Amino acid sequence: MRLGRCELPAGAEAVEGGFRVRAADVALAGAGAGRFYRHGWQSWSEVRWLGPGERPEAIEPPQRRPQADDPRYALAARPGGSGVGALATDEGVLLLGALAPGARVECTGDGLEGAFESGEPGPWFLAFGPQERVFEAYADALGERLGRRGERPAPRLWSSWYGFYRDVSEAGLREVLAGLAGLPFDAFQIDDGWQRAIGDWEANDAFPSGMAAMADAIRAAGFTPGLWLAPFIATPGSRLARDHPDWLLHDAEGRAVPAGDNWGGTFYALDTTHPEVAAWLETTFRRVRAWGYELLKLDFLYAAALPGVRHRGIAREDAYRDALAKVRAICGEATYLLACGAPILPSLGLVDGLRVGPDTAPYWDNEDRRRYLHDPTGPAARNAVATSVERLWLRGLVDVDPDVAFFRRRYDLLSPEQRRLLQDLGSVAGFRGCSDPPAWLDAHEVEALRAWLEATPEVKRLGPRHFRVDGRSVRFDVGS
Repeated sequence: MRLGRCELPAGAEAVEGGFRVRAADVALAGAGAGRFYRHGWQSWSEVRWLGPGERPEAIEPPQRRPQADDPRYALAARPGGSGVGALATDEGVLLLGALAPGARVECTGDGLEGAFESGEPGPWFLAFGPQERVFEAYADALGERLGRRGERPAPRLWSSWYGFYRDVSEAGLREVLAGLAGLPFDAFQIDDGWQRAIGDWEANDAFPSGMAAMADAIRAAGFTPGLWLAPFIATPGSRLARDHPDWLLHDAEGRAVPAGDNWGGTFYALDTTHPEVAAWLETTFRRVRAWGYELLKLDFLYAAALPGVRHRGIAREDAYRDALAKVRAICGEATYLLACGAPILPSLGLVDGLRVGPDTAPYWDNEDRRRYLHDPTGPAARNAVATSVERLWLRGLVDVDPDVAFFRRRYDLLSPEQRRLLQDLGSVAGFRGCSDPPAWLDAHEVEALRAWLEATPEVKRLGPRHFRVDGRSVRFDVGS
């Protein structure tokens, strides 16, 4: 049997939309040269179609790699991506996708090769045909294997991040709550800046009444209380890192594994397989839920899947999925989990919402970082649109979060057309978020925000990046 021009691997079984095979590695050769769908590892990692023979340049400097993409493959000889890859030729799209965590798919030039990092056999899905059809079939197979969530409408979310960044306070957020009265948001999420340190998840001095009181105030204003945490990392100055250095993920030489640079320096990954870390996670999440937060944005999650020596010798993406499953069990099914900076496939079935692109920004391009450091994962509206639109096939498995849209003109460098593109992306994805402080909006902007939140637009896909939204032609071709 053949799949397009390729010979099917031994043991391939016909299933709905394609074929399934169980193997440690799979090779599909002879498809012909074409564009390669390069799927980034986690939320912020770039996703795009590479031209024949093209490969992305290594991101510089190398220490930025943990926040950009999987560091294990930073210098891989062939273009490849996480979990799934596809090759588009004149005859159709050939797709090879894993149905379990821990796999990589590379382009060989005229075909695809996939392998599970552990070397153990795993399930694969293979398909050939039109692009939309093969990705839809793969999503269905993933849903059967890993589970589905996000089957209800996603919450219309106000987040503090792009209005205040880390400069949040109890007094300031109470003013915002008053200003949002009458706007049809479902949830109000406090982002980074409320905690004593990354790793020490207690209210800092800017929240003198405590986080339970803030949750009560949010609920009294008519919104679901939401809170940001980064549960799998710690900064060196945190009490957690000082008191429990053995809780950190270490490399073969016994050094703590850096997970990236932020908050004024390097931060580190936790070893989520360590039993004391597991107990600490349970205590932390039970406390946060007891405060009254029903929506939790969990950030920098990739840290739990970084390469390192773990207390339990299990594959790194399995370690991540196990930790996330524990969080889900602790928080309960009713808690809305919004994952960010998260490995994509290992998060499916466990989180309700999933960020699918880099941070947006109130400006279009992060050109210096993108062009000269070869890093398309930095905060920028362009980067958010370019990657998010290539992951819309995940809809139906999880709420697809392309990050917020902007309506303000204050402290904003976007053109009207760029703001509209972000708004349309939220409508197409079905996830509407905003960070605009109401005090920054004039009457016209408030009404535009209200109309966007209340709208139920008719959306029709016309092509890979081309949609009709309430009769308007909308193209998301910014990354092509």
